[in-house]
Amino acid sequence: MPSKQLQDMVAWLYEEQAKAQGIPPIDEWREGYEEFGRAFPAEPGVGPRPVDAGGVNAAWFAAPGADNDRVVMYFHGGGYLMGSLTTHLSITSRLTGVTGARVLALDYRLAPEHRFPAPIDDIVASYRWLLDRGIAPGGIAFVGDSAGGGMCVAGLLALRQAGLPMPSCAVPISPWVDLVGAGAWREADPAIDPIVGPHELDRFVREYLSDDQARDPLASPLFGDLAGLPPLLIQVGTREILLSDATRLAERARNAGVETTLEIEDGGFHVWHHAVPDLPEARAALERIGAFVGGQMGRRQ
Repeated sequence: MPSKQLQDMVAWLYEEQAKAQGIPPIDEWREGYEEFGRAFPAEPGVGPRPVDAGGVNAAWFAAPGADNDRVVMYFHGGGYLMGSLTTHLSITSRLTGVTGARVLALDYRLAPEHRFPAPIDDIVASYRWLLDRGIAPGGIAFVGDSAGGGMCVAGLLALRQAGLPMPSCAVPISPWVDLVGAGAWREADPAIDPIVGPHELDRFVREYLSDDQARDPLASPLFGDLAGLPPLLIQVGTREILLSDATRLAERARNAGVETTLEIEDGGFHVWHHAVPDLPEARAALERIGAFVGGQMGRRQ
């Protein structure tokens, strides 16, 4: 059963959603997301430390004692239109502690200024940068949420296309892996989700993609060949219109022979991990990510 803290936060999110007046201009949307992120503070003293990661803006987060030879690459959500290093400080600043690795959070290029496949190209460039600095593939993990959760899987497919070795594992959180959405989020009941609805996702798609790109596996990795990918831990909540994206991803990955763990959080809203300072479910989810990533890195190094 969801905790009282989670139930109270869901109620608050529904109240905030009811106040919204349609879809705002992109600049206002971005600022609103920044304000949302500021409601959930970072873990003190672990970053961010800006870095140019192979031509990609990024930042390091390192908890005391973090292993310099292990790196979690983090891809934030925001529908490819918004989000930044600051919107996800509550998550990235704590991932380093639970994984025992440094976290490299990418401030990848956003649409509509930079359309598909710019964010995926940024993953490949920053991954090459890590390899060039002596980080072994088995010491790297991909973690991301929402659009960034889709980027976890699309990034793996892009690495394979580029002939690069796979990282140890990937953790798609509330992943958006099907930008077509037919029979899925496009027909979902918007009342289920207090964070995002079909109209918002449709706007994201139109700003990010051309008409013929939605089935490209680097945009919608659900339609890609998933065979040979490293182990996946997929986390999703029951209050998400993207729940079916996560469950279908798990099914397709397992059918392709990929070691896959699917966790469905009762009452979890879209990327409930943001509220890690306040929610026991968020803290527990991050702890499970830490155990999974640490275990997979241990197997591969």
